[in-house]
Amino acid sequence: MRAIQDPALPHLVWLHPAMTEPARPPSLTDLPFFRGADAAALEKLSAAARWRTVEPGQVVVDEDEPSTDIFFVATGAVRVQLRAASGREVLLNEFGAGEFFGELSAIDGAPRAANVTAIARSRLCIIPAQAFLAFVFATPTACHALLRTLAAKLRLQTERTLEREALPVRLRLFSELLRLSRPRAGVPSERVVSPPPPHHELAARIGARREVVSRELSEMTREGWLARDRRAIRILRVAEMQALVAAELRAPAA
Repeated sequence: MRAIQDPALPHLVWLHPAMTEPARPPSLTDLPFFRGADAAALEKLSAAARWRTVEPGQVVVDEDEPSTDIFFVATGAVRVQLRAASGREVLLNEFGAGEFFGELSAIDGAPRAANVTAIARSRLCIIPAQAFLAFVFATPTACHALLRTLAAKLRLQTERTLEREALPVRLRLFSELLRLSRPRAGVPSERVVSPPPPHHELAARIGARREVVSRELSEMTREGWLARDRRAIRILRVAEMQALVAAELRAPAA
């Protein structure tokens, strides 16, 4: 803080730095993907980038849209989903700060394969496909990072596809809750999902109906698998859940 003397007042007025210093403009170096890249290459890419703030519920890109820009999430979070003509939704993924989406259209030029909507107030960096690909082709570390991300997304979708085909609803719920959870502080045998996702969102994640998910969650709570309140879902029998899912998915030995 610094003090200024107001001529109309006999005392000092203390101003917080945020009130007196302009905010630093956003930079590509704020994004993990670009850290450590060549300064000249980043400067050239920055000239092509633009920044956008979106509010919760705002559509960022829509399915079949012809745009090919790639989007980096600086702050906030977005959700990727598909909608059938019947109105049923399939939730494919969520991306938070430091992650990116839209790389498929940037690479192959095809229309968007899914809808992307903000689920929190988000600051996005938008880079045209041509500028992004030129940077990636000239920067081996960025190329490797892009390939690793694509591989991770493909593995996740492969995992979910197998679960939807091979597992009953309860085990699909087990798997998704474990995926969404984090260790519970002070209780190493438990994990927690907080805030708890709405039932319709869980249903969209695992390819089930909301009513079925609601019934399963109630039964799982009565049977001691979970403890639930408005703030969190606590997973009480983590090891047993993991073992049941693995046993169903693991191929028998020849």
